[in-house]
Amino acid sequence: MIQLSLIYLGLVFIFTTIIGLSWSVRQRNILLDRIRFRARRDPGASTPPLHLSPEKAPQDVFKDLFPPSRRKYMSASHLDPAKEARPPDPASLTRDPRIPLMPLATKLGECEPHACTATEFSAEDVKDLGDFPDYAKLCGVPLPEAYTEFDINKALPRPYRPLRWPYHQTMSLTRLESDWWLELDKNYALRIKQRNELYQKHGKAVLDYLPGSEIACKELMEMCLQFVCARYPQHFSLSPDKCTFHNSILQTETDLKATHPLHTLLQNIPEDFAIMLRDPESGFYYFRAGVICSSLGWNVGTKIGMQLKEIHAPIPDYKEKMQLSMDRFFSKFPTDKPIQRGSWGLEVDEPLFMPPGDPHEAHRLTQSPTLPLSRIHLRVDWQTLRRLPVSGAIIFNFKALFTPVERFRHEPYVPALCARILKEGKKSLMGYKNTWHVEHVVIPALEAWDREQVERGWKEEGWKVETLAESPWFPGWERKWRADQGF
Repeated sequence: MIQLSLIYLGLVFIFTTIIGLSWSVRQRNILLDRIRFRARRDPGASTPPLHLSPEKAPQDVFKDLFPPSRRKYMSASHLDPAKEARPPDPASLTRDPRIPLMPLATKLGECEPHACTATEFSAEDVKDLGDFPDYAKLCGVPLPEAYTEFDINKALPRPYRPLRWPYHQTMSLTRLESDWWLELDKNYALRIKQRNELYQKHGKAVLDYLPGSEIACKELMEMCLQFVCARYPQHFSLSPDKCTFHNSILQTETDLKATHPLHTLLQNIPEDFAIMLRDPESGFYYFRAGVICSSLGWNVGTKIGMQLKEIHAPIPDYKEKMQLSMDRFFSKFPTDKPIQRGSWGLEVDEPLFMPPGDPHEAHRLTQSPTLPLSRIHLRVDWQTLRRLPVSGAIIFNFKALFTPVERFRHEPYVPALCARILKEGKKSLMGYKNTWHVEHVVIPALEAWDREQVERGWKEEGWKVETLAESPWFPGWERKWRADQGF
């Protein structure tokens, strides 16, 4: 009986502990941290074996790795029965070596008819699909719900605060909220105007495309237009023949047959896009086309043609901690699991495009004693990553969002979290982030706002600084955001 009673007591203890831990995410994290518990990582496809390093990994390890094919989701009306003898799906992320792959730098019209993309679509398939196929079905990602209450004159971007502590160099990826892939706000017309002016001034430093990117450029453009027509039907539409795109915000019409796909995006979609394509000779991914108007310290001209690892070479710890896992992730990344993340920095004013040597860089070289707090902004580059189903291209897109840091005063926990990162973040990471030039103004303000939040009861005294459960936002963000924009 005594032993049985002890068993019952043990079960009760376990049960109540589970309930207690699930009651509060923040309390659970604190307790687990105190007992130094670390969950074992799930050995998923995107996680490399721990014993491998970039120096020791075989150079051809990615040549035979492919993403899952989506060809079987082509509409029956698009399929030629004669082609069905070809296996539609690669087995175990490998493929039939007898099927030729489209060369990286070869245009569609110059490819063999049966040459395939990494996702098993042949050159003939691409032609058979025509214009604006059902990308939701091909991707496995539904079109967004119509945002009927949206008001372009009032809309504010959601208040992204991708602040993490402890602050390590990780991708910090989460599943994409499919309704919010392309997000518009009241600055839409201004941003489109700025982007077109930047292209007129900088040309290929802002927009460029290399041979072999034609399928991906058209596919990306069509997916973007399908998205905005579904999400904002009061503002965007396609003509019945799908040859003209109507934009009622700007009062413009775009001839889709006469306009390059990336120029269509430049003129209508206020986001940046980098198109990464797989090299069939190595299995690695290369930057082959893009329209990017929001880069700091680099531009399309300085990066186009580069391999993934070359693009990220300046990032601290990338080669040692992330290169191999990112190459593996790109190799197997499926179309139906797009992801999102955010990066951030602190800027004087709102620099949208700052190529190497730009005069605005001078702000980063000194701590001005006369710099007012009102000129300092949080810049968030809200990023998404997804694979296109037909071309197999991986699309990295982002949008630069600016917020005066003075707004942190009314955002619970944000001042304390930001101050800890600025004061104690890893030196190499903070040096890359370039926040030093404003820290002498920002940190004292953050510390004062933190004390004020404790006094108001918005934050408990002695709170252990950590990534917020609401990340990438903050407690009460949605109520405040909706109140600020009025819907």
